[in-house]
This record gives sequence, structure tokens and C-alpha cells, in this order.
Amino acid sequence: MTGIPLPVHRPGPRSWLELLICELKMVVRDTAGLIVPIGLPMLILVMSASSAGRQEIANGRTALDVYVLPLVFTMILATTGIINMPSFLAYYRRSGILRRLAVTPASPAMVLVAQVAVGVLQTSIGVAAAWALASLVFDANPPVHLAAAFGVLALATAAMYAVGMIVAALAPTPNSAVAIGLASFFAVGALGGMFGNRESLPDALAAIGESLPFGASVQALSAAWTGAAVQPVHLISLTAAILIGGAVSAALFRWE
Repeated sequence: MTGIPLPVHRPGPRSWLELLICELKMVVRDTAGLIVPIGLPMLILVMSASSAGRQEIANGRTALDVYVLPLVFTMILATTGIINMPSFLAYYRRSGILRRLAVTPASPAMVLVAQVAVGVLQTSIGVAAAWALASLVFDANPPVHLAAAFGVLALATAAMYAVGMIVAALAPTPNSAVAIGLASFFAVGALGGMFGNRESLPDALAAIGESLPFGASVQALSAAWTGAAVQPVHLISLTAAILIGGAVSAALFRWE
């Protein structure tokens, strides 16, 4: 005797909202993960703003606008996308949450979408807070090409999350996700100019750093701030990171 198939009801807007709220609570409760991605870049901003704000570079924009702010914004995106998000996914996989969701109408992919949405909210708050501090306290100037700056920020956010998905795919445990994420963050950051002028690096390393998501984001944002054209190589680098990150994580990521 065959059983009568029961209708499957996919999660509706209320389920999505509850999941987003749960993810938001998880992020808020993770004190280090909440404060460090915003606090560390803000500290760098405060330490650098006074001297950088007096050095005019181009089109009335100072070193604060052209160098410090792009670096601070990129750090906020990178810490959230490469370190925070993979650690949460690794925890959910390790604790069996993703496996249990796989046998319910709710797909494990919902957790990924919710985590990305909360991460984007966190980075948006961080970028807005850094900009408010820089403009209100240190008289920072807006980018000459405002639309280009927003476009680069969106592309850079996607690229950082794509790198983070590779970390989440490779890391077997939450602790290893944090370790791999930190190592990746410092590697791309060092090559991208986070610890000093990229020109001080050997030519080969400087070229590699400029083609990685961190360096490409900083360079593209700097161009938008001065009013120069954003170089296609930087946009191609960010797009390539998104495509490669998506392909690698799709091939390697396991829900359990």
C-alpha cells in the first residue's frame, strides 16, 4: 500500500525573517566578531587621519580620502567576509545544523543567504560609521565619482565573501576556519598595502597584491575618490575572485 504523498510547503517570508533575526542575534552575541571588524579599522582611521588629512593629493582630495579611507573600508569588508562568515558556517556544519536542515523544507542554503545578508548589514554599518567619523571629525571629502565608489564597494563585498566561501569549504572546524581566515586576511592585506606602501614590496609581490581582492579594492576605491578612471584590471580581478570563489566553494563545500 503506497502512502499518500504529503504536500511540501517551502519556507515563506516569515520563515526567512525569523532566520535573519536568529543570524543577527548570533552575530551580536559574538562580541569579538562584532567589534573587531569595525573597531580595528576605525582605530587605524583615527591614528592616521590627522596627518593624512593635511596632505592634498588631487582634485582637493587628501591622503585621508585617497589612501586611508579606501584601506579602512576594504579592511571592514575583508574581516567580515573572510574571517567572520566562514567561522559561523563551519560551526553550523560541525554542530549538525546544516545536516538537520537538509531533511526539512528549509534548505541549508537559507543559512548561507541569511549569513551573507547579516554580514552585508554589518559591513554597511561599519562603512557608514567609518565615513561618519572621518567626515564629521576629520573633514574627509566624498569621492569625486560617487557612483563608481558605490559600485566598487558592492563588487569588493562580493569578492570578499567569495574568498570567505573558499575558507568555509576548506575548514573542517570553527577554530580552523578562524585560523585559515586570519591567515588569508593578513596575506592578502599585506600584499595589498595594509601594512605600508605597496611600492616598497618587490615588483612581483606588488603585482600579485594588486591583482588580489584586497589590493584591487583599495586601488579601485582610491581611483574613484580622486576622480580617475577605475582601471579595468582591478574590476577584472574582483570579478575573477567572485567567479573563482563561487566555483571552488561549490565544488568543495560540504553541508556535513
